[in-house]
Amino acid sequence: MQFISSAIKYIQQKILSHKKISCFVLGMLSARALPPFYAFPVLFLTLSAFLLILNTSENKKQSFAFGYWFGFGYFACNMAWIGNAVLIEAEKLGWLFPIILLAAGGFFGLFIALPALLSNLLKSFYARWLSFASWWVIFEWIRSFILTGFPWNLLGSVLAFDLTLLQAAAVVGTYGLSLAVLLVCSAPALTIFYKNKTAVLTAALAVSFITGSLIGYGKYHLAQMDMAQSDTKIRLVQPAIPQKMKWNRQKLEQNLEQYINMSKQAGLEDIDFVIWGETATPFALDFEPQYMEKVRTAIPTKGHLITGLVRFEYKDGDFHPLNSSFIIDKNGNIANYYDKSHLVPFGEYIPLRRFLPDWITPVTNTITDFLAGSGPRSIKIEDKPSFGISICYEIIFPHQIINPKDKPEWLINLTNDGWYGISQGPYQHLVTTQLRAIEEGRTIVRAANTGISAVINPYGRILTQIPLNKSDIFDINLPQQLFINTIYGQKGNFLPIILCLLNISIAFAIKNKQH
Repeated sequence: MQFISSAIKYIQQKILSHKKISCFVLGMLSARALPPFYAFPVLFLTLSAFLLILNTSENKKQSFAFGYWFGFGYFACNMAWIGNAVLIEAEKLGWLFPIILLAAGGFFGLFIALPALLSNLLKSFYARWLSFASWWVIFEWIRSFILTGFPWNLLGSVLAFDLTLLQAAAVVGTYGLSLAVLLVCSAPALTIFYKNKTAVLTAALAVSFITGSLIGYGKYHLAQMDMAQSDTKIRLVQPAIPQKMKWNRQKLEQNLEQYINMSKQAGLEDIDFVIWGETATPFALDFEPQYMEKVRTAIPTKGHLITGLVRFEYKDGDFHPLNSSFIIDKNGNIANYYDKSHLVPFGEYIPLRRFLPDWITPVTNTITDFLAGSGPRSIKIEDKPSFGISICYEIIFPHQIINPKDKPEWLINLTNDGWYGISQGPYQHLVTTQLRAIEEGRTIVRAANTGISAVINPYGRILTQIPLNKSDIFDINLPQQLFINTIYGQKGNFLPIILCLLNISIAFAIKNKQH
């Protein structure tokens, strides 16, 4: 026992003598709790230890620095997969890889630094505990719209190892789950700081109440789930074409043929919708009829093909590309379309374009920026259930994937995670899609070039999936229960933000109380 006690004191001494490095390491370790690793217990250590270090700061500048280094380590690790995109053309863009890692940590670290600073303005440790968790979530929400937004890896996604725990997203969204995780996992810091029965009781009550609420509601909500199937049958097509081959000019026709041949396999006549991924066809089908004729052979006689592609629009004296999707019938008629509205910075457009040289172009092999579409909408095809379409990372934005005035019955997410190889990215993208399904109470069909393609019901249950980098098709009937009405779907981020503001108000009310 004496040896253990001495070891603990030694570790504490080292941590406190190198606080910024310790915060950086704690941030890196926290990233392991995210999909697909799910090392959830580590958050009890990292978040509690960080709060205790933060409490030792002597001024505002130090509080900001501790939060910044924690955030730097956290985001640099959980977004490291983004750098894989530039390695597709390593000889041309590989030099950007370390810059991307530094930029991810360097910029997004601010979103932890500011909560750390704001929470440390209060004297009471109880107040700091409540305040830090709440400000973290508020800045997660700010991250969803500042500079066009990038709300990737919201902390609530660490609960995706258990579908029961995710169900509360139907009420408070992923932001609400983030708040629950932060309060629960940092609660041990109360007992370490105060070392009294009141602190132990407060921590135990917080953990028990929040955890019990998540489990209780989750079990109740899942009990409403209907697993019956509808008459609408879809075919998911995942060719697993490596990104380096996808836009190789010598392989374009071969790639399209692969999609077509896979789609034409036995049973096509019974399919209502064949679904391909983002930019599945490299050809502008509305301008190149010879390729439309080929594509028609992959369309069911009484069904439709939904495919991603780049379409072009004439504007200001020139043709401009749009990341789009077509719904095509057997006769080659374009029944409807959807244009991606939330574009990827540097991937599909260059921010602050007028201040930068023309030789800087988007990563997605275009010589000019994409145009943005008009936003989410509902599409109705004949007597089939109405659906909405999102393309690629549009699905990561909570309460922004459905038009609230014209809600569809189910959703399709067309994506291409081939840019990111075998990394955390595709798995995290799939979990994000699960969370959107629960929040909005909508079945979501995810079609990805290299995977992970999946059908997810309104409760976030994955009904089927095609693994990463596997070439395959899958036929499945959509659920009978295509959608459910959820509180979050109706109220959006109102409830989680109100909860955060309520916590902050309580924190200010007890800001000077030490016990």
